[in-house]
Amino acid sequence: MKTDPNHEIYEKARRRTKQKKRLYFHFVLFLIGSVFFVIFNKFIKFHSELDWYVWVIFAWLFFLIIHFVNVFVRNRFFGTEWERNETEKLIEKHQAKLDKLEKKLEKNEVFKKVDPDPTDNSNL
Repeated sequence: MKTDPNHEIYEKARRRTKQKKRLYFHFVLFLIGSVFFVIFNKFIKFHSELDWYVWVIFAWLFFLIIHFVNVFVRNRFFGTEWERNETEKLIEKHQAKLDKLEKKLEKNEVFKKVDPDPTDNSNL
């Protein structure tokens, strides 16, 4: 089954746009959430003796950085194109091994047809 190259390009661009959109949404949510945590700790005085909001913001920032790396770094180097190339390489390697084994077996005459003995009833 062959697919239209323009459709593949469109689908790839659409997936990429969705990834970026989710990352930007995560960033905006991070900013709003960070402000909320600061307000919650400093102005509402929820456990105000501790600056717990700093740890929460740093933890969330860590996950935001992982999300950023996933979208802009990992997908660039290990995206669907890379997966396709690696899969094709493995298939070619596997096919080469099968061809080599088949030639070896043919060389040893394993594929010769043997006429069964009609008087042999051991298969019954």
